[in-house]
Amino acid sequence: MNLIDAHCHLNTNSEAKLEKALEKGAAFVSINTDIPFFESLEKQEAVVLELKQKYPNQVRYIGSFESAGFGSDQWINKALNQIKKTISNGATAIKIWKNFGMALQENDGTYLLADDQRLDPIYKYLAEQKVPMIGHIGEPKNCWLPLDQMSVDSDREYFTHHPEYHMYLNQKVPNHDAQIAARDRVLAKHKDLVFVGAHLGSMEWNLDEVAKRLDLYPNFHVDLAERICHVQLQSMVDREKVREFFIKYQDRIIYGSDVIDDGSLTEVQCAQRFESLWEYHQEYFTTNNKMTAPEFKGEFTGLELPEEVNRKLFVENARKMYKF
Repeated sequence: MNLIDAHCHLNTNSEAKLEKALEKGAAFVSINTDIPFFESLEKQEAVVLELKQKYPNQVRYIGSFESAGFGSDQWINKALNQIKKTISNGATAIKIWKNFGMALQENDGTYLLADDQRLDPIYKYLAEQKVPMIGHIGEPKNCWLPLDQMSVDSDREYFTHHPEYHMYLNQKVPNHDAQIAARDRVLAKHKDLVFVGAHLGSMEWNLDEVAKRLDLYPNFHVDLAERICHVQLQSMVDREKVREFFIKYQDRIIYGSDVIDDGSLTEVQCAQRFESLWEYHQEYFTTNNKMTAPEFKGEFTGLELPEEVNRKLFVENARKMYKF
């Protein structure tokens, strides 16, 4: 196997992407998410199980739990039962999403953060069962900045089209520091929980901040999904510092593209999207080519990481985490 795309969303049963994966020696970890514009968790799981049955060596998936009804007497039992069922069906990890911290509220308007003690039974259960959790907690720091101060065009475009998630426009939502602090309190409290911070743990703006958490919390890992442009931007300023980060933490970083296969692209277009991102990202990490990125202006040089580091980044860390 040459590559595991360990953060994507295979939400349609089209097979062109799987055939492309076979051609390229690639595999997927599809992440089911409790997100308003996705199908229900049950339907997401049904799609990925169908793909997994047809392509057993190319597909793994991550389950989740519904947040609806959080705080009621029945909620925790329902959520734990959902988690147990999806693990029994084949899920190799469980996802918690940014609605904890950025959407769910108490009756008085207080936002529910990831360290809410009512989530403790879930963290405890996953730690005891040695099932990893992947968490998209918070958003890029750009989320709390005005559009013209954001560092990359991809964030500017996303928050233009999703103003409901642009927290500069909603100062009532806990800020970036509060989101990260809540996640960190979970890591400190549940030391045995293996936790993958999706999107560089929402600390994409500064790899020093990522490094601090990797040093503090031995069971903390990160994935790169949809945040590689932020890494490239930092490497344009100090390539060697970024390169050393990946070498030092080579066992704790997992590759992912964050492609959402939701039917908005044709089967062929979706397969091509995966292929083009895989090739572009591998060029950045494996060569010293002069490159540009569509998300910002300027030229940077590929990191040309050692072969064993790239092998861990693109294959081995995901293989161990998600049981390929």
